Amino acid sequence: MSKAKVAVLISGRGSNMAALLYAAKAGTCPYEIVLVAANDPDAAGLTLAAAEGIATFGQSHKGIKRAEFDAIIDAQLRKAGAQFVALAGYMRLLSPEFVGKWAGRMLNIHPSLLPKYKGLDTHQRAMDAGDSHAGCSVHVVTAELDDGPVLGQTPVAILPGDTIDTLAARILIAEHQLYSRTLADFVMRERTPDYLLDRVRALALALPQVDEVTSHGMPCFGIEKGKKFAYFTQDHHGDGVLAIIVKTSAPEEQAMLIENDPDLFYRPAYFGTAGWVGIRLDGDEVDWDHIAERLARSWRTVAPRKLTGLMDAADAF
Repeated sequence: MSKAKVAVLISGRGSNMAALLYAAKAGTCPYEIVLVAANDPDAAGLTLAAAEGIATFGQSHKGIKRAEFDAIIDAQLRKAGAQFVALAGYMRLLSPEFVGKWAGRMLNIHPSLLPKYKGLDTHQRAMDAGDSHAGCSVHVVTAELDDGPVLGQTPVAILPGDTIDTLAARILIAEHQLYSRTLADFVMRERTPDYLLDRVRALALALPQVDEVTSHGMPCFGIEKGKKFAYFTQDHHGDGVLAIIVKTSAPEEQAMLIENDPDLFYRPAYFGTAGWVGIRLDGDEVDWDHIAERLARSWRTVAPRKLTGLMDAADAF
């Protein structure tokens, strides 16, 4: 499985970007940095990224409307093939349009223990409040400032005699440790068997009169007390494959699908010649619209006519 492609947005020196970049050099790291972009073409982090062989883009946001500038950045992210975005000291409020385009795929690191101290001056506010600990948080970016789901935090003790600078220096060390670990876990979450099964389950159980049982050691879905139309397979019989297995209209359709895209479709063992086809879920990115379509087609092959008729009527309405 290839590494997830991550773009990093910065505004200055990019120390958190550097931490992500150097973590990505490890062979076991599940992501790679494909672009570092900044809203300041003179940002020091761009020089570092370029020296490390990473593609860069820098343009000043001055004189450009927020949504228009974000559209420029978005175009660069997509040109680089980014699948995820990591904000690393990116000192720009993002437009709702940009956040919407990257919903669920953009992270930020914030120097406080959220939900405490959103916004600026976080270290001073923690010290003024008499807190025993400050710290940092990595969260999913949403339209509200520093308000998305928190994925990870590291508390950092406030020591007697601390200044803003001494506390900030220790928190920055914690940020560098936390961000790379959390990003690695985040990009892998959609590749775990549990996540994939949950997505398949939601799509299958949304079809009329479907239940889930276990058959031959695999979760499978079928008409209640009736025939099965889909199986979820994870390394079944030690084949190393993570996939769903669905029915086709005929063995000829199965053969055509496999011939046209052998990296996605395969002929599952132990299913005979009845036209079942496997669809791999362990590739770079799952097309869930396609999975939903194949599940619905497979359901139709086993559903009673009265059910398909009701579904056709509902679709026509």
